[in-house]
Amino acid sequence: MKKSNASPDQPASELISKRIAELGDWRGKTLSRIRKLIKAADPDVVEEWKWSIPVWSHDGILCTGESYKDKVKLTFAKGAALKDPSRLFNSSLDGNVRRAIDIHEGEEIDEPAFKALVRQAGALNSSGKSKPSKKAKS
Repeated sequence: MKKSNASPDQPASELISKRIAELGDWRGKTLSRIRKLIKAADPDVVEEWKWSIPVWSHDGILCTGESYKDKVKLTFAKGAALKDPSRLFNSSLDGNVRRAIDIHEGEEIDEPAFKALVRQAGALNSSGKSKPSKKAKS
């Protein structure tokens, strides 16, 4: 992952925009599209800049957006507790807490399913629970 030349004194939204511009290729376009989907799914989302990467939060971290040479990785902080009927999660599947979506060049993401995951992650954070109740699994 390439480190940004961004200054930590800048607002997070500016740092994220700067990262997208620095990428200047399919990864920047993908991260920009994901950013728009997150904001559309959760209008109250807060953009943050942590660990030199974009972070989207709502009562806690929803997901991070990392860019690598061959992929854009979206890591959901509490992804293991989310229902994923469309099977968007395709990475970090062995952990007990996080789940990730790796997007490679030329791949499309199921936008309605992704927005549903973002909304679900925000609702989970707002509820204060880290795991779905056993009753919710029925």
